Amino acid sequence: MGENLFLSKIEEKDKEHLYSWFHDSEFLKFYDYYPPVPQSKDEVDKNMKYYENNERSFIFAIRLKEDGQIIGVAGYDDIIKENKVATLFIGIGRNDLRGKGYGREALELLLDYGFNNEGFHRIQLNVLSFNERAIALYQKAGFVKEGTYREFVLRDNERYDLYLYGLLKNEWLNR
Repeated sequence: MGENLFLSKIEEKDKEHLYSWFHDSEFLKFYDYYPPVPQSKDEVDKNMKYYENNERSFIFAIRLKEDGQIIGVAGYDDIIKENKVATLFIGIGRNDLRGKGYGREALELLLDYGFNNEGFHRIQLNVLSFNERAIALYQKAGFVKEGTYREFVLRDNERYDLYLYGLLKNEWLNR
């Protein structure tokens, strides 16, 4: 549990928020490298079931401590337990709460969970080159830029790079 946030299971009552965020192309533009196409409720439900039933991924609700309201989602994809490696994702869905430090706190909670509870040795992530706020956040948290997928993403008829960042447990402990 953090100062302002905690991570928990996504509940049925959270779905209306998820439906709204994953239907918002502006949220999706920064959230993922897939085209930011609004998703239907059925598509969101299908994706949530994927996380519930998949051993290589999991997702959390990011919640405010003061009232338990969901403000975003975070989790891990592409978990390779044998290698102790996972790919992190995070998204603050509530537009009015972006840029207020909640992403940083949620990231710290997720890193703590991954390294200490799951025993990951390496946590990595992908970030779009135009997402400067996220890049600054990841670098401040100790992530190291390890590669570039050149002109990987097409957004608004322009090509953007996709960066690969990684963080090792010993780097996280020693920062």
